[in-house]
Amino acid sequence: MSRAGPLRVFVIAGETSGDHLGAPLMRSLAARDDVRFQGIGGEEMAAAGLESLFPIDELAIMGFSAIPAKLPLILRRIRQAADAVVAAKPDVLVIIDSPDFTHRVARRVRKALPQLPVVDYVSPSVWAWRPGRARAMRRYVDHVLALLPFEPESHARLGGPPCTYVGHPLVEQVAKLRPNADEARRRAADPPRLLVLPGSRSGEIARHLDLFGATVARCVEAIGPVEAVLPTLPHLAARIEAATATWPVAPKLIVETDEKWQAFRTARAALAASGTVTLELALAGIPTVVAYRVSLMEEAIVKPLLRVPSIVLANLVLGDNVMPEILQRQATPERLARELAQVVTDTPERRRQVDGLARIDQVMDIGAAQPSVRAAEVILKVVGRSA
Repeated sequence: MSRAGPLRVFVIAGETSGDHLGAPLMRSLAARDDVRFQGIGGEEMAAAGLESLFPIDELAIMGFSAIPAKLPLILRRIRQAADAVVAAKPDVLVIIDSPDFTHRVARRVRKALPQLPVVDYVSPSVWAWRPGRARAMRRYVDHVLALLPFEPESHARLGGPPCTYVGHPLVEQVAKLRPNADEARRRAADPPRLLVLPGSRSGEIARHLDLFGATVARCVEAIGPVEAVLPTLPHLAARIEAATATWPVAPKLIVETDEKWQAFRTARAALAASGTVTLELALAGIPTVVAYRVSLMEEAIVKPLLRVPSIVLANLVLGDNVMPEILQRQATPERLARELAQVVTDTPERRRQVDGLARIDQVMDIGAAQPSVRAAEVILKVVGRSA
């Protein structure tokens, strides 16, 4: 039975990805209860009714070199956010992603308000590295809302807080990713449409763009013409256009979101840098070859810490290395072109990947409630406001 009076929710998102999650969560909570929101968020959460304590743009850090200059401001904002929560004395604190910021706020709040329920929306990657974080979270997080289906088991195994899988926001885009009958015919038609996805960060583009261009050229030598399509972001388009002008196979650049979805619905295969895009490709049912390169220093630091059988998000979700991943010095144009030719043409490797990707709906529970709705229901249970 619901308690009298509005539910007072303090919600904190530290960057744009959290703002994307926070806005639909706020709307889902408001649809189920009388809610008053306070907190920190971006434009989307403002549109949902939040007056942010300060602009989240202040928390954005681009590269390690920027950290020293921003550190005093960030530390001040952590104290300000925690003090605001303590002063508000809400019914629940919801922290969204950005653990370097939000978890520091939650730890300070827990010391001052030990009985206040704290819900963490988006689990840190404790299953991939620094697993001790899961057990440490129990001191200041009461429940975790997971985007990935294997995360509840990971928290249970590592001694983390109670954790519920609510779903990844990409599942709400499934209809945009999957072809209709005409688009399915284009997937099968020649020349095959090939998605080229080198990443969106500056370092990823620098490391992958020439490599991917040479790979596509060698693939064409092996199997014949392809139609290469490279979706990118508007602010990167000029750089990508200049860099691909000398490619033997010139890609078509796409910056509009609707065109990107249309390209996903009609592509026969993809060459992609590892990242969230691999989950988009899996949901679209597109056989993919994944490559990734980092600097030797980054490899030396990160590789000993990794505790996962794959760095490809789609493979981790499916529990099987469905998408081949070629990393570091192994990622040569010759090797990538051989792998890519096998998923563009009708081969046992392509059929195996298609069959593997077909399991994604069951694994991610697609077709059930939207992630924001599930997340809202768990929060209401945590505070004792569910029906």
